[in-house]
Amino acid sequence: MYICLMKIHKEGTTIIIITLLIVLSLHLLNEYLFNKLNIYILYIILLFLELFIFILVLQFFRVPKRIVYPKENEIRCPADGKVVVIEEVLEEEFFHDKRIQISIFMSPLNVHANYHPISGIIQYVKYHKGKYLVAWHPKSSTENERTTIVTKHQNGKSILFRQIAGAVARRICFYVKDQQEVSSATEFGFIKFGSRIDVFLPLDTKVNVKIGDKVKGKIDVLATF
Repeated sequence: MYICLMKIHKEGTTIIIITLLIVLSLHLLNEYLFNKLNIYILYIILLFLELFIFILVLQFFRVPKRIVYPKENEIRCPADGKVVVIEEVLEEEFFHDKRIQISIFMSPLNVHANYHPISGIIQYVKYHKGKYLVAWHPKSSTENERTTIVTKHQNGKSILFRQIAGAVARRICFYVKDQQEVSSATEFGFIKFGSRIDVFLPLDTKVNVKIGDKVKGKIDVLATF
């Protein structure tokens, strides 16, 4: 059970203001060119285009205020999107051993706020500059712009989660530092436009999702310890 309200993310402030100025300029041009000249069909088309652009930008930066109550053994979904990968892989950046990788693809229409999957202590944070391959490309996890974060749970187990920029995304935002104590289902970052999050879990973790599932950040349980 959860409660869902809505707000606009702080990362969208500048882009929304710029978009509003562009839309207002288009509207003034529309009024002058088409409305005053009584070309109403083109006026209405452009008016709808103005509204569409502004609403599209607003919806991208929306953040539902989801109130949840995670249990200690739950690993919550870090983002909204679609589960595109569940496989056993060799994690080579931090653990250097085999892990269960679960990848969530976020389209531009998804909520792009990112949430801590578990409570614990941050062990590792590193930002990597990189390419902008499409987010579903197999090499995007290791070659794209990305941020890697590792959190150690009170049970002694650690999980790694990685924000990955896509072909459209050009900025990854994260708000954590090494040795910081964090709580499950609280926000840790934001990725602008299409992107992906990879989560690397211990092999004995019970996975609660399957490929193709559409999940919601904070709300859905990705796996359990």
